Amino acid sequence: MKIEINVPDNLNEITLGQYQRFEKLNTKENQDSVFLLQKMVEIFCGLDLKDVATIKYKSVQEIVMHLNKVFDTKHSLIPTFELDGIELGFIPVLDDMTLGEYVDLDENLGDWQTMHKAMSVLYRPVTYKKGHKYQIEEYAGINAEAMKKMPLDIVFGAMVFFWNLNNELVQTILNYLQKEAENLTTQQKAVLEASGVGINQSMELLKEMLPSLMKLPNSTYTPV
Repeated sequence: MKIEINVPDNLNEITLGQYQRFEKLNTKENQDSVFLLQKMVEIFCGLDLKDVATIKYKSVQEIVMHLNKVFDTKHSLIPTFELDGIELGFIPVLDDMTLGEYVDLDENLGDWQTMHKAMSVLYRPVTYKKGHKYQIEEYAGINAEAMKKMPLDIVFGAMVFFWNLNNELVQTILNYLQKEAENLTTQQKAVLEASGVGINQSMELLKEMLPSLMKLPNSTYTPV
């Protein structure tokens, strides 16, 4: 039986829900396994697993190589998009986030299995739009199931946006600490080194720790 295979050409053709299914299986135990290759083709090409098993192994490898290239692309923030006929917009001013928005976003942004909940905080229905400026609905709590259907390129763009914000803030902190370290007196440096914590060692440790310790920074995004 001939099988029609629809292989995505870009991340806009892959949904967040599909990626969540794949990420759940993408464990250390499954990495580099034939099973993971089969599931990758099944999930991203919309096939039944039994049909994937009938495809030539060489063809499966080619599909996986193509999908890897699709994922190996640069991502940028997409302010608005349409889902189920409704235009959704990214929070225009992050500094205006309510405590409820912040808590729900902070609890869900770091886990792929709850990423649809984080996206329902970040993207909400547009209520007013003029040119590139827009307003979105006030936050009324997580209503996230539909967000599993959102395109993956939009999810990645939002995550890269926050990653860049964190990086900028972390770099600012590191630059400040480095400057302060250079201003230490010889006696202060000797005390640190005697305790087994040299300046360079401390800076390297901070570089490793800060990215994982940083929470969502206060910042403003203005659609352009």
